[in-house]
Amino acid sequence: MPEVLKAPLVVEFPFTRSLGPVQSAFLTGLRERVVLGVRTADGRTLVPPVEYDPVTAEEIHDLAEVAPTGTVTTWAWNHEPRRGQPLGTPFAWVLVRLDGADTALLHALDAPGPDAVRTGMRVRVRWAKERSGAITDIACFEPYEGTAGQLTGHDGRFEDMVTGIVAPARLDYVYSPGRAQSGYINALSGRRNVGERCPSCRKVYVPPRGACPTCGVATAEQVEVGPRGTVTTYCIVNIKARNLDIEVPYVYAHIALDGADLALHGRIGGIPYDEVRMGLRVEPVWTEGGGYPDHYRPTGEPDADYETYKELL
Repeated sequence: MPEVLKAPLVVEFPFTRSLGPVQSAFLTGLRERVVLGVRTADGRTLVPPVEYDPVTAEEIHDLAEVAPTGTVTTWAWNHEPRRGQPLGTPFAWVLVRLDGADTALLHALDAPGPDAVRTGMRVRVRWAKERSGAITDIACFEPYEGTAGQLTGHDGRFEDMVTGIVAPARLDYVYSPGRAQSGYINALSGRRNVGERCPSCRKVYVPPRGACPTCGVATAEQVEVGPRGTVTTYCIVNIKARNLDIEVPYVYAHIALDGADLALHGRIGGIPYDEVRMGLRVEPVWTEGGGYPDHYRPTGEPDADYETYKELL
């Protein structure tokens, strides 16, 4: 049996957004240990607050303080916390309707086990020791047997308002390429590009997926393509990516390898970025020990005629 290929992959980026007056007041309030909701025209108080009534779609902006205590409306036990979650030990995800609110807030409940959690139980906010104006200023909820917490009487006006947030987004997963792509990857280790031909439409797809995306039938016949190809479309990258040691600007292009019916993507080098063009003939440049071409460079051949690659745009 051939070795099953797999690799850990991470997709990560910072999500940045500005805040309107409602969200700004809510997050600034958390920094100051005040929980604010927003009141609708019919008297409902929504926590967390939104800028438009989910029932009528009317803009809403009247702030209303609610208590830092509340009632669990539903819950689910998290027996294995993941990186970046509120608590490092098992905990419950809970929806809490804070006293004075008509909607529930999702957060973590610190409890010794699932037997200690129930719908209807009373809880209160445990504030983070260091607060910056984010939902994480609520460290978690904790069980609470008392009455509704005291209000501060705050009207939602603060000094040094929070006007924007940066939330890191990250997805960790293990990818296994399957039979077709494993063959493609193994061929790359020998500096070869191998696709698969559809038995119905006879098109050759690189990288192969194990099935024809047009006909939907399984593919198995391997076909070596390239190594040269034609730039079909491209873009000029002007923003430097973290952990990528390439100076901007540079060009990323779709390249139709000779003999392939699907363009793959790659970086274009060996030519000024403003001289890259559709139809440019290119060839791969490999680095020692590299598992795929580092970039593609011009071959010096005349540009390909548009009619030869127009179906691959």
